Amino acid sequence: MPGALDRDVQREVVRLHLNGDDVETLVPVHKTLLEVLREDLGLTGTKHGCELGECGTCTVLVDGRPMLSCLLLPLQVEGRAVTTIEGLAEGPVDHPLQAAFTELAAAQCGYCTPGMLLAAKSLLDDNPKPSRVEIQEALAGNLCRCTGYLKIVEAVELAAGRMA
Repeated sequence: MPGALDRDVQREVVRLHLNGDDVETLVPVHKTLLEVLREDLGLTGTKHGCELGECGTCTVLVDGRPMLSCLLLPLQVEGRAVTTIEGLAEGPVDHPLQAAFTELAAAQCGYCTPGMLLAAKSLLDDNPKPSRVEIQEALAGNLCRCTGYLKIVEAVELAAGRMA
């Protein structure tokens, strides 16, 4: 009887500034931010990975800082600005990072790409002209099984140059 179990789940209203919009949603208190984004809000660009905070595929920006949504409860980000990969582009226009990743074929399977892009955005927001080492350090928490990371780092460098 799933209906009976659903009635027993404690829920809370959570208010977020999500991808530029104010959002209010009723969520089970046990769900992670990752689960709420994907399952309740339909923002599937944020990926399930290890769900242990070790791979970075679930990275979102909270107040401009990269955070692992698999380790956060929605109540922990109540009232804060949350940006997912869906909020990176300006309408139909790709963010310069997205354009550079596409141009340099920095994404292979694409699973890690949303987390990489958001971590890179946070870096470039703080440091518009990062060194290669600074880029590598900023992306260190995001694992990619397909590439040797070189194209990813080069794409961040290209975007940084274009944005400067």
